Amino acid sequence: MFRGDKVFEKFEKKVWLSSPTMHGDELKYMKEAYTSNWMSTVGENINEVEKKVCEYTGSKYAVALSAGTASLHLAIKAAGIKVYGMPKSGANVLEGKKVFCSDMTFAATVNPVVYEGGEPVFIDSEYDTWNMDPKSLKKAFEIYPDVKIVVIAHLYGTPGKIEELNKIIKEHNAVLVEDAAESLGATYKGGQTGTFGDYNILSFNGNKIITGSSGGCFLTDDEEAAKKVRKWSTQARENAPWYQHEELGYNYRMSNVIAGVVRGQLPYLDEHIARKKAIYERYKAGVKDLPLLLNPFDNENSNPNFWLSCLIVDSDAMCRQVRSENETCYIKETGKTCPTEILESLSKINAEGRPIWKPMHMQPIYRMNPFITNEGSGRAKTNAYISVEITDIGMDIYNRGLCLPSDIKMTTDEQDRIIEVIRSCFG
Repeated sequence: MFRGDKVFEKFEKKVWLSSPTMHGDELKYMKEAYTSNWMSTVGENINEVEKKVCEYTGSKYAVALSAGTASLHLAIKAAGIKVYGMPKSGANVLEGKKVFCSDMTFAATVNPVVYEGGEPVFIDSEYDTWNMDPKSLKKAFEIYPDVKIVVIAHLYGTPGKIEELNKIIKEHNAVLVEDAAESLGATYKGGQTGTFGDYNILSFNGNKIITGSSGGCFLTDDEEAAKKVRKWSTQARENAPWYQHEELGYNYRMSNVIAGVVRGQLPYLDEHIARKKAIYERYKAGVKDLPLLLNPFDNENSNPNFWLSCLIVDSDAMCRQVRSENETCYIKETGKTCPTEILESLSKINAEGRPIWKPMHMQPIYRMNPFITNEGSGRAKTNAYISVEITDIGMDIYNRGLCLPSDIKMTTDEQDRIIEVIRSCFG
Protein backbone atom coordinates (compact mmCIF):
# COMPACT_ATOMS: atom_id res chain seq x y z
CA MET A 1 0.00 0.00 0.00
CA PHE A 2 1.32 3.45 -0.91
CA ARG A 3 0.55 6.88 0.49
CA GLY A 4 2.87 9.47 -1.00
CA ASP A 5 6.41 8.14 -0.46
CA LYS A 6 5.38 5.83 2.40
CA VAL A 7 5.15 2.08 1.85
CA PHE A 8 3.18 -0.08 4.29
CA GLU A 9 4.11 -3.74 4.30
CA LYS A 10 1.25 -6.23 4.40
CA PHE A 11 1.05 -8.53 7.42
CA GLU A 12 1.75 -12.17 6.55
CA LYS A 13 -0.79 -13.33 9.12
CA LYS A 14 -4.03 -11.43 9.47
CA VAL A 15 -4.39 -9.15 12.49
CA TRP A 16 -7.92 -9.77 13.69
CA LEU A 17 -10.46 -7.49 15.28
CA SER A 18 -10.84 -9.80 18.30
CA SER A 19 -10.20 -13.52 17.99
CA PRO A 20 -10.18 -16.23 20.70
CA THR A 21 -7.05 -16.53 22.85
CA MET A 22 -6.59 -20.03 24.24
CA HIS A 23 -4.36 -20.98 27.18
CA GLY A 24 -4.50 -24.79 27.43
CA ASP A 25 -6.77 -25.28 30.42
CA GLU A 26 -9.74 -25.24 28.04
CA LEU A 27 -8.60 -28.49 26.43
CA LYS A 28 -8.13 -30.14 29.83
CA TYR A 29 -11.74 -29.48 30.85
CA MET A 30 -13.09 -30.45 27.42
CA LYS A 31 -11.18 -33.73 27.71
CA GLU A 32 -12.71 -34.29 31.16
CA ALA A 33 -16.17 -33.96 29.59
CA TYR A 34 -15.11 -36.46 26.92
CA THR A 35 -13.49 -39.07 29.17
CA SER A 36 -16.29 -38.87 31.77
CA ASN A 37 -18.86 -39.12 28.94
CA TRP A 38 -20.73 -36.03 30.24
CA MET A 39 -21.08 -34.55 26.75
CA SER A 40 -24.57 -33.06 26.89
CA THR A 41 -26.19 -30.31 28.95
CA VAL A 42 -25.28 -31.54 32.44
CA GLY A 43 -21.88 -31.95 34.05
CA GLU A 44 -19.19 -30.55 36.30
CA ASN A 45 -18.02 -27.93 33.79
CA ILE A 46 -21.46 -26.33 33.69
CA ASN A 47 -21.69 -26.34 37.47
CA GLU A 48 -18.26 -24.72 37.78
CA VAL A 49 -19.01 -22.04 35.17
CA GLU A 50 -22.15 -21.01 37.05
CA LYS A 51 -20.31 -21.02 40.36
CA LYS A 52 -17.30 -19.04 39.11
CA VAL A 53 -19.43 -16.49 37.26
CA CYS A 54 -21.39 -15.81 40.45
CA GLU A 55 -18.17 -15.47 42.45
CA TYR A 56 -16.65 -13.06 39.93
CA THR A 57 -19.67 -10.84 39.27
CA GLY A 58 -21.34 -10.96 42.69
CA SER A 59 -24.60 -12.15 41.17
CA LYS A 60 -26.52 -14.61 43.36
CA TYR A 61 -27.58 -16.92 40.53
CA ALA A 62 -26.21 -17.80 37.11
CA VAL A 63 -27.72 -20.12 34.51
CA ALA A 64 -25.31 -21.24 31.76
CA LEU A 65 -27.03 -21.18 28.36
CA SER A 66 -26.19 -21.89 24.73
CA ALA A 67 -25.69 -18.26 23.68
CA GLY A 68 -25.94 -14.68 24.84
CA THR A 69 -28.98 -14.35 22.57
CA ALA A 70 -30.67 -17.31 24.26
CA SER A 71 -29.92 -15.67 27.60
CA LEU A 72 -31.48 -12.42 26.41
CA HIS A 73 -34.55 -14.20 25.13
CA LEU A 74 -35.22 -15.82 28.50
CA ALA A 75 -34.40 -12.58 30.33
CA ILE A 76 -36.98 -10.76 28.20
CA LYS A 77 -39.51 -13.52 28.82
CA ALA A 78 -38.90 -13.39 32.56
CA ALA A 79 -39.24 -9.60 32.55
CA GLY A 80 -42.48 -9.78 30.58
CA ILE A 81 -44.03 -12.27 32.98
CA LYS A 82 -42.87 -10.20 35.98
CA VAL A 83 -44.66 -7.06 34.80
CA TYR A 84 -47.56 -8.42 32.72
CA GLY A 85 -48.17 -11.88 34.19
CA MET A 86 -48.20 -15.28 32.53
CA PRO A 87 -49.91 -15.15 29.11
CA LYS A 88 -52.50 -17.61 27.89
CA SER A 89 -51.10 -20.90 26.64
CA GLY A 90 -49.16 -20.40 23.41
CA ALA A 91 -49.38 -16.60 23.48
CA ASN A 92 -46.34 -14.33 23.29
CA VAL A 93 -45.45 -12.68 26.59
CA LEU A 94 -45.12 -9.17 25.15
CA GLU A 95 -47.87 -9.26 22.52
CA GLY A 96 -48.69 -5.64 21.65
CA LYS A 97 -46.34 -4.19 24.28
CA LYS A 98 -43.58 -1.61 23.71
CA VAL A 99 -40.09 -2.09 25.16
CA PHE A 100 -37.38 0.58 25.38
CA CYS A 101 -34.06 -0.65 23.90
CA SER A 102 -30.55 0.68 23.33
CA ASP A 103 -30.38 1.95 19.77
CA MET A 104 -26.69 1.58 18.93
CA THR A 105 -26.04 -2.11 19.54
CA PHE A 106 -25.98 -5.49 17.83
CA ALA A 107 -29.37 -6.82 16.67
CA ALA A 108 -29.27 -9.62 19.27
CA THR A 109 -30.00 -7.05 21.98
CA VAL A 110 -33.43 -6.27 20.56
CA ASN A 111 -34.49 -9.30 18.49
CA PRO A 112 -35.65 -11.26 21.59
CA VAL A 113 -38.22 -8.52 22.25
CA VAL A 114 -39.72 -9.38 18.87
CA TYR A 115 -39.49 -13.14 19.59
CA GLU A 116 -41.93 -12.47 22.44
CA GLY A 117 -44.26 -10.30 20.34
CA GLY A 118 -43.08 -6.92 21.65
CA GLU A 119 -42.26 -3.73 19.77
CA PRO A 120 -38.77 -2.26 20.36
CA VAL A 121 -38.68 1.50 20.87
CA PHE A 122 -35.14 2.70 20.25
CA ILE A 123 -33.53 5.19 22.64
CA ASP A 124 -30.76 7.40 21.25
CA SER A 125 -27.16 7.33 22.48
CA GLU A 126 -25.04 9.98 24.18
CA TYR A 127 -21.49 11.06 23.34
CA ASP A 128 -19.94 10.48 26.79
CA THR A 129 -20.06 6.68 26.64
CA TRP A 130 -21.86 5.94 23.33
CA ASN A 131 -24.55 4.15 25.35
CA MET A 132 -28.23 4.85 26.03
CA ASP A 133 -28.84 8.52 26.81
CA PRO A 134 -30.65 9.14 30.14
CA LYS A 135 -32.25 12.34 28.77
CA SER A 136 -33.65 10.44 25.81
CA LEU A 137 -34.93 7.67 28.10
CA LYS A 138 -36.67 10.26 30.25
CA LYS A 139 -38.26 11.76 27.14
CA ALA A 140 -39.35 8.29 26.02
CA PHE A 141 -41.23 7.72 29.28
CA GLU A 142 -43.00 11.06 28.77
CA ILE A 143 -44.20 9.82 25.37
CA TYR A 144 -44.87 6.20 26.36
CA PRO A 145 -45.53 6.23 30.14
CA ASP A 146 -46.94 2.68 30.18
CA VAL A 147 -43.69 0.98 29.11
CA LYS A 148 -42.45 -1.41 31.81
CA ILE A 149 -39.27 -3.00 30.37
CA VAL A 150 -35.97 -1.32 29.42
CA VAL A 151 -33.12 -3.21 27.71
CA ILE A 152 -29.71 -1.56 28.05
CA ALA A 153 -26.46 -2.68 26.37
CA HIS A 154 -22.94 -1.62 27.38
CA LEU A 155 -21.23 -0.89 24.06
CA TYR A 156 -17.76 -2.29 23.33
CA GLY A 157 -17.13 -3.04 27.01
CA THR A 158 -17.86 0.50 28.25
CA PRO A 159 -20.45 0.86 31.04
CA GLY A 160 -23.30 3.23 30.34
CA LYS A 161 -24.61 5.81 32.80
CA ILE A 162 -26.28 3.02 34.69
CA GLU A 163 -27.06 4.94 37.88
CA GLU A 164 -28.90 7.72 36.02
CA LEU A 165 -30.69 5.25 33.77
CA ASN A 166 -31.74 2.98 36.63
CA LYS A 167 -33.09 5.91 38.62
CA ILE A 168 -35.40 6.82 35.74
CA ILE A 169 -36.42 3.19 35.27
CA LYS A 170 -37.30 2.76 38.94
CA GLU A 171 -39.26 6.03 38.99
CA HIS A 172 -41.56 4.43 36.40
CA ASN A 173 -41.72 1.05 38.15
CA ALA A 174 -40.12 -0.58 35.13
CA VAL A 175 -37.82 -3.60 34.91
CA LEU A 176 -34.22 -3.37 33.69
CA VAL A 177 -32.75 -6.08 31.47
CA GLU A 178 -29.00 -5.50 31.27
CA ASP A 179 -27.12 -6.74 28.21
CA ALA A 180 -23.51 -7.13 29.36
CA ALA A 181 -22.57 -9.39 26.42
CA GLU A 182 -19.67 -7.10 25.51
CA SER A 183 -18.74 -5.90 28.99
CA LEU A 184 -17.91 -8.89 31.19
CA GLY A 185 -15.43 -7.66 33.82
CA ALA A 186 -16.28 -3.98 33.37
CA THR A 187 -17.39 -2.12 36.50
CA TYR A 188 -19.47 0.94 37.37
CA LYS A 189 -18.80 2.42 40.83
CA GLY A 190 -17.29 -0.91 41.81
CA GLY A 191 -20.24 -3.02 40.67
CA GLN A 192 -19.89 -5.49 37.83
CA THR A 193 -21.92 -4.86 34.70
CA GLY A 194 -24.49 -7.60 34.44
CA THR A 195 -25.61 -7.14 38.05
CA PHE A 196 -27.53 -3.85 37.95
CA GLY A 197 -30.69 -5.14 36.30
CA ASP A 198 -33.47 -7.40 37.47
CA TYR A 199 -32.33 -9.84 34.77
CA ASN A 200 -28.93 -9.69 33.10
CA ILE A 201 -26.88 -11.56 30.52
CA LEU A 202 -23.30 -12.35 29.48
CA SER A 203 -21.93 -13.76 26.22
CA PHE A 204 -19.08 -16.18 25.55
CA ASN A 205 -19.23 -15.86 21.77
CA GLY A 206 -15.99 -16.49 19.86
CA ASN A 207 -14.99 -12.83 19.65
CA LYS A 208 -15.77 -11.83 23.26
CA ILE A 209 -13.18 -11.03 25.94
CA ILE A 210 -13.31 -14.66 27.05
CA THR A 211 -14.95 -17.31 24.92
CA GLY A 212 -16.52 -20.73 24.83
CA SER A 213 -16.79 -20.54 21.03
CA SER A 214 -20.44 -19.95 21.92
CA GLY A 215 -22.46 -19.79 25.10
CA GLY A 216 -23.90 -17.24 27.48
CA CYS A 217 -25.20 -16.76 31.01
CA PHE A 218 -28.39 -15.48 32.57
CA LEU A 219 -27.70 -13.60 35.83
CA THR A 220 -30.13 -12.54 38.54
CA ASP A 221 -30.57 -12.17 42.30
CA ASP A 222 -34.10 -13.58 41.96
CA GLU A 223 -34.03 -17.29 42.87
CA GLU A 224 -37.45 -18.03 41.36
CA ALA A 225 -36.47 -16.38 38.07
CA ALA A 226 -33.26 -18.44 37.95
CA LYS A 227 -35.26 -21.64 38.51
CA LYS A 228 -37.73 -20.64 35.78
CA VAL A 229 -34.99 -19.89 33.26
CA ARG A 230 -33.25 -23.17 34.06
CA LYS A 231 -36.54 -24.99 33.42
CA TRP A 232 -37.37 -23.12 30.21
CA SER A 233 -33.88 -23.77 28.85
CA THR A 234 -34.39 -27.56 29.12
CA GLN A 235 -37.69 -27.65 27.19
CA ALA A 236 -39.72 -26.75 30.30
CA ARG A 237 -39.93 -30.36 31.42
CA GLU A 238 -42.10 -30.88 34.49
CA ASN A 239 -41.14 -32.92 37.55
CA ALA A 240 -42.70 -36.19 36.45
CA PRO A 241 -41.35 -39.67 35.67
CA TRP A 242 -42.25 -39.16 32.00
CA TYR A 243 -41.83 -36.19 29.64
CA GLN A 244 -44.55 -33.79 30.66
CA HIS A 245 -44.80 -30.16 29.54
CA GLU A 246 -47.19 -27.49 30.77
CA GLU A 247 -45.55 -24.44 29.22
CA LEU A 248 -43.36 -23.55 26.26
CA GLY A 249 -39.70 -24.46 26.58
CA TYR A 250 -36.47 -24.18 24.60
CA ASN A 251 -33.30 -26.15 23.92
CA TYR A 252 -31.08 -23.40 25.36
CA ARG A 253 -28.89 -25.12 27.97
CA MET A 254 -25.11 -24.84 27.64
CA SER A 255 -23.22 -27.97 26.58
CA ASN A 256 -20.80 -29.43 29.12
CA VAL A 257 -18.14 -29.42 26.37
CA ILE A 258 -18.59 -25.70 25.66
CA ALA A 259 -18.64 -25.10 29.41
CA GLY A 260 -15.21 -26.72 29.55
CA VAL A 261 -13.86 -24.00 27.27
CA VAL A 262 -15.49 -21.25 29.34
CA ARG A 263 -14.24 -22.83 32.57
CA GLY A 264 -10.70 -22.83 31.20
CA GLN A 265 -11.01 -19.20 30.07
CA LEU A 266 -12.46 -17.65 33.25
CA PRO A 267 -9.16 -17.55 35.24
CA TYR A 268 -7.64 -15.43 32.46
CA LEU A 269 -10.36 -12.78 32.33
CA ASP A 270 -8.44 -10.13 34.28
CA GLU A 271 -5.32 -10.79 32.20
CA HIS A 272 -7.32 -10.32 28.99
CA ILE A 273 -8.77 -7.05 30.31
CA ALA A 274 -5.27 -5.75 31.17
CA ARG A 275 -4.02 -6.60 27.69
CA LYS A 276 -7.05 -5.00 26.04
CA LYS A 277 -6.48 -1.86 28.11
CA ALA A 278 -2.83 -1.72 27.00
CA ILE A 279 -3.98 -1.83 23.38
CA TYR A 280 -6.43 1.03 24.02
CA GLU A 281 -3.77 3.15 25.73
CA ARG A 282 -1.25 2.51 22.93
CA TYR A 283 -3.78 3.61 20.30
CA LYS A 284 -4.64 6.67 22.39
CA ALA A 285 -0.99 7.73 22.63
CA GLY A 286 -0.33 6.98 18.96
CA VAL A 287 -3.12 9.20 17.59
CA LYS A 288 -3.26 11.89 20.28
CA ASP A 289 -2.33 14.70 17.88
CA LEU A 290 -4.85 13.68 15.19
CA PRO A 291 -8.38 15.12 14.83
CA LEU A 292 -10.08 12.06 16.31
CA LEU A 293 -10.95 10.50 19.67
CA LEU A 294 -10.97 6.94 20.97
CA ASN A 295 -14.25 5.57 22.33
CA PRO A 296 -14.87 7.52 25.55
CA PHE A 297 -15.74 6.34 29.05
CA ASP A 298 -16.48 7.79 32.49
CA ASN A 299 -13.01 7.62 34.03
CA GLU A 300 -14.28 8.72 37.45
CA ASN A 301 -16.99 6.08 37.91
CA SER A 302 -16.28 3.22 35.54
CA ASN A 303 -13.62 0.75 34.48
CA PRO A 304 -14.32 -0.67 31.00
CA ASN A 305 -13.03 -4.05 29.90
CA PHE A 306 -11.73 -2.36 26.71
CA TRP A 307 -13.11 -5.20 24.57
CA LEU A 308 -12.78 -3.17 21.38
CA SER A 309 -10.79 0.01 20.82
CA CYS A 310 -12.76 2.32 18.55
CA LEU A 311 -12.28 5.83 17.20
CA ILE A 312 -14.45 8.67 15.99
CA VAL A 313 -13.19 11.24 13.46
CA ASP A 314 -13.78 14.91 14.32
CA SER A 315 -16.65 16.41 12.31
CA ASP A 316 -14.47 19.03 10.63
CA ALA A 317 -11.89 16.37 9.71
CA MET A 318 -14.40 14.16 7.85
CA CYS A 319 -14.11 13.90 4.09
CA ARG A 320 -17.33 13.33 2.16
CA GLN A 321 -18.67 9.80 2.67
CA VAL A 322 -21.91 8.21 1.50
CA ARG A 323 -23.30 4.84 2.55
CA SER A 324 -26.18 2.92 1.01
CA GLU A 325 -27.70 -0.23 2.53
CA ASN A 326 -24.71 -2.33 1.40
CA GLU A 327 -22.16 -0.09 -0.32
CA THR A 328 -20.12 2.98 0.52
CA CYS A 329 -18.00 5.57 -1.24
CA TYR A 330 -15.98 8.63 -0.26
CA ILE A 331 -13.99 11.48 -1.78
CA LYS A 332 -10.45 11.86 -0.48
CA GLU A 333 -9.59 15.33 0.82
CA THR A 334 -6.16 16.49 2.01
CA GLY A 335 -5.98 16.55 5.80
CA LYS A 336 -9.29 14.70 6.12
CA THR A 337 -10.45 11.11 6.17
CA CYS A 338 -13.47 8.93 7.04
CA PRO A 339 -14.16 5.46 8.46
CA THR A 340 -14.43 3.96 4.97
CA GLU A 341 -10.95 5.10 3.97
CA ILE A 342 -9.38 3.95 7.24
CA LEU A 343 -11.05 0.53 7.04
CA GLU A 344 -10.00 0.08 3.41
CA SER A 345 -6.44 1.06 4.30
CA LEU A 346 -6.33 -1.41 7.20
CA SER A 347 -7.70 -4.15 4.96
CA LYS A 348 -4.88 -3.58 2.48
CA ILE A 349 -2.29 -4.48 5.13
CA ASN A 350 -4.31 -7.54 6.18
CA ALA A 351 -5.75 -6.03 9.39
CA GLU A 352 -9.41 -6.35 10.33
CA GLY A 353 -11.45 -3.34 11.40
CA ARG A 354 -15.23 -2.92 11.46
CA PRO A 355 -17.78 -0.13 11.22
CA ILE A 356 -19.48 0.90 14.45
CA TRP A 357 -22.73 -0.97 15.08
CA LYS A 358 -25.31 0.50 12.73
CA PRO A 359 -28.06 1.90 14.99
CA MET A 360 -31.21 -0.18 15.14
CA HIS A 361 -33.45 2.68 14.06
CA MET A 362 -31.49 2.77 10.77
CA GLN A 363 -31.87 -0.96 10.10
CA PRO A 364 -34.31 -1.90 7.30
CA ILE A 365 -36.09 -4.40 9.55
CA TYR A 366 -36.75 -1.75 12.21
CA ARG A 367 -37.13 1.44 10.19
CA MET A 368 -40.81 1.76 11.13
CA ASN A 369 -40.19 1.40 14.89
CA PRO A 370 -40.30 4.46 17.15
CA PHE A 371 -36.97 6.19 17.80
CA ILE A 372 -36.61 8.66 20.66
CA THR A 373 -33.95 11.36 21.07
CA ASN A 374 -33.55 13.91 23.86
CA GLU A 375 -35.91 16.16 21.90
CA GLY A 376 -38.66 13.59 21.41
CA SER A 377 -39.44 11.47 18.38
CA GLY A 378 -36.46 11.19 16.05
CA ARG A 379 -38.58 10.19 13.06
CA ALA A 380 -39.57 12.56 10.23
CA LYS A 381 -37.73 15.57 11.61
CA THR A 382 -36.71 17.20 8.33
CA ASN A 383 -38.82 20.15 7.18
CA ALA A 384 -38.56 21.87 3.80
CA TYR A 385 -40.03 25.10 5.22
CA ILE A 386 -38.30 25.43 8.57
CA SER A 387 -34.57 25.28 9.22
CA VAL A 388 -34.06 22.63 11.92
CA GLU A 389 -30.99 20.98 13.41
CA ILE A 390 -31.60 17.24 13.64
CA THR A 391 -30.27 15.47 16.73
CA ASP A 392 -29.41 11.83 16.03
CA ILE A 393 -26.32 11.02 18.06
CA GLY A 394 -26.27 7.32 17.24
CA MET A 395 -26.29 7.99 13.50
CA ASP A 396 -23.51 10.57 13.92
CA ILE A 397 -21.28 8.15 15.85
CA TYR A 398 -21.97 5.46 13.25
CA ASN A 399 -21.09 7.79 10.38
CA ARG A 400 -17.82 8.97 11.95
CA GLY A 401 -16.72 5.94 13.95
CA LEU A 402 -15.02 2.57 13.45
CA CYS A 403 -13.66 -0.37 15.45
CA LEU A 404 -9.90 -0.95 15.35
CA PRO A 405 -7.99 -4.24 15.44
CA SER A 406 -8.06 -5.13 19.16
CA ASP A 407 -6.82 -8.70 19.28
CA ILE A 408 -4.70 -9.36 22.37
CA LYS A 409 -2.32 -11.49 20.30
CA MET A 410 -1.45 -8.43 18.22
CA THR A 411 2.19 -7.41 18.76
CA THR A 412 3.28 -3.86 19.56
CA ASP A 413 5.07 -3.72 16.20
CA GLU A 414 1.87 -4.71 14.42
CA GLN A 415 -0.12 -2.11 16.33
CA ASP A 416 2.48 0.55 15.56
CA ARG A 417 2.09 -0.19 11.85
CA ILE A 418 -1.69 0.06 12.17
CA ILE A 419 -1.28 3.45 13.85
CA GLU A 420 0.97 4.58 10.98
CA VAL A 421 -1.73 3.59 8.50
CA ILE A 422 -4.36 5.58 10.41
CA ARG A 423 -2.06 8.59 10.47
CA SER A 424 -1.43 8.30 6.73
CA CYS A 425 -5.14 8.62 5.98
CA PHE A 426 -5.00 12.27 7.08
CA GLY A 427 -2.22 12.99 4.52
